[in-house]
Amino acid sequence: MPEDAEDIRDKSYLNQKDILGLNFVRTPAIYLFRRHYREGLRSHIMEVLAPRDVSKETKGILVDGLRYYPMANPLKMFRIFRMRFKTLQDGKAELERVKIVATYLSPDYMAQSQEFLVDYDRQGKREIILCGLQEYVQGEVLDPWGPLDRGHLLSLFCEMGLEKRDDSARITDRWIHALREKAQGFIGRLKQMIMEANHVPDLAGVGNLILTRSGAIKLVDINNISRVTFDPTIRVDDRGYPVGDKSIEALGLLEEKLLGRPIPKGDLIYETFLDPERMKDVKAAEEAFYFSMETLTSRSRFSQVGWHS
Repeated sequence: MPEDAEDIRDKSYLNQKDILGLNFVRTPAIYLFRRHYREGLRSHIMEVLAPRDVSKETKGILVDGLRYYPMANPLKMFRIFRMRFKTLQDGKAELERVKIVATYLSPDYMAQSQEFLVDYDRQGKREIILCGLQEYVQGEVLDPWGPLDRGHLLSLFCEMGLEKRDDSARITDRWIHALREKAQGFIGRLKQMIMEANHVPDLAGVGNLILTRSGAIKLVDINNISRVTFDPTIRVDDRGYPVGDKSIEALGLLEEKLLGRPIPKGDLIYETFLDPERMKDVKAAEEAFYFSMETLTSRSRFSQVGWHS
């Protein structure tokens, strides 16, 4: 690796060459790697693709004299976490948090994933890095802050390929009923995790929840798992975002909208975290986070063109 090689965790995005250049990835690889569009602040997300599927996507296939270009679906999702660990114990502690989420949500409500710690060799120096090989979940993004009424849910189902049939109304009624039942199970497991294990995954991030054609809700992002404590302190993650509070806000929205009922009174989780005064402070922390991100982005843009702040 060249001496001036940038740390892979600091790169804006990765490509096939970057992945094959990693010391812990076997070469020559039998798979292709492509950046996934949902790549975020906390991890690189690469699609693991079969070469034959990519060939069909780029060259097309003939069906009844017409050429189609079917999109290559990932076999797996390969994650490289940007988080740095000072010690092996720090890395193991992060793995334990992932195991907590898997204990309560897997396999029905979470994209199954195998996380592993590896030695990342950079310029002769070895550092611990966390990676994951995750199930690819097909479906549509479920936004807790979206409308989530019947019309919106049906539009999501149509996006997933609802066939136009004479009995479509009956099919969609059954699907929405199944969705609400599965949502109740998903919400129940999350609340159980909060109360028993005092942890909550990031439910607030864009694209973290996927609604599948079967009506299941699956958590696909396990990068940011927060400890829950029932005290007045608003905790933020390492980037300054109040992810725990926002995740519980998202949970309340899902319960209210998908289950069609008001936030239950006497619920310790909601009484603590959805207190109006607390939510004002959370909003302020959230705004401060976005301001800091905009500032960092502006500084990065200026530095690229020779500006200095």
